[in-house]
Amino acid sequence: MSKSFEKYQKRKLKSSYASVILSIAFVLFLLGLFGLLVLNTKKISDYFKEQASITIFLKDDANKQTIKNLQTLLKSEPFTKSITYVSKDEAAEIAKKENGEDFMEFLGYNPLKNAIDLYIKADFVSPEKMSEIEDSLIKNKAVFEVSYDKPLISLMTKNIKRISLWVLIFSSVFTLIAMLLINNSIRLSVYSKRFTIKTMQLVGATKRFIRKPFVRSSIKLGAVGALVALVALAIAVYYLNLNFPEFGFLENIELLAILFGGIFLLGIIITWVSAFFATQRFLNLRTDQLYY
Repeated sequence: MSKSFEKYQKRKLKSSYASVILSIAFVLFLLGLFGLLVLNTKKISDYFKEQASITIFLKDDANKQTIKNLQTLLKSEPFTKSITYVSKDEAAEIAKKENGEDFMEFLGYNPLKNAIDLYIKADFVSPEKMSEIEDSLIKNKAVFEVSYDKPLISLMTKNIKRISLWVLIFSSVFTLIAMLLINNSIRLSVYSKRFTIKTMQLVGATKRFIRKPFVRSSIKLGAVGALVALVALAIAVYYLNLNFPEFGFLENIELLAILFGGIFLLGIIITWVSAFFATQRFLNLRTDQLYY
């Protein structure tokens, strides 16, 4: 009978530890994802900014050498990420595929112009800087017209600033929530042993002596939970990088190492502090208060 009870208690204890570890791991994993989002906010916003382009329409009398000189000039500019030359014939073919009909059949000529699609670096994608680039381009003798989506640039700039702010706010709030959830998991773990704590105290054990095994046990749970979270986070980062290589999630290994180290330390620190204060609370209670 006693052996059966002991086995039951061990199973119950293991189940309790497993639930605490999984709770800690899940919370730290979500926190790690938020951390990953915060670290890559600029990279993600830069990616969307750099999809914006300026189309430079060229004059009909601009010869090949003039166009080549303009391309060389554009490549040397600090705001240029990349350029793509689109001839009027290529533009006509693209329009034909998109519209499903050949407009040159009834016009009798190609009204389109040779053009250069200029992709801008993220730091220069703002209404003010794009306007400055437009003004400088239109002065070139080979340029007929400069066109880009001004409302889209203004809207994108405003929304990216708002999103970045809200990401920081949500990350801060979630970090606080994560701390509270882990704290509650540890407190419940200690709560289940409150009678053991009080029994040890009644037989003369010092508070420090009683606290030590509980704190040590909680730190181990925090470390194991953090390791589980980090394994899950590493898998998530791998698949994110596999499916979205343009964001380069694995480019900055140092930042990832700092994030992983921070998650691991956070798991240990929170569980250590939570176990310390939870144990202290039950040490300060009277015996009759343990039932409430």
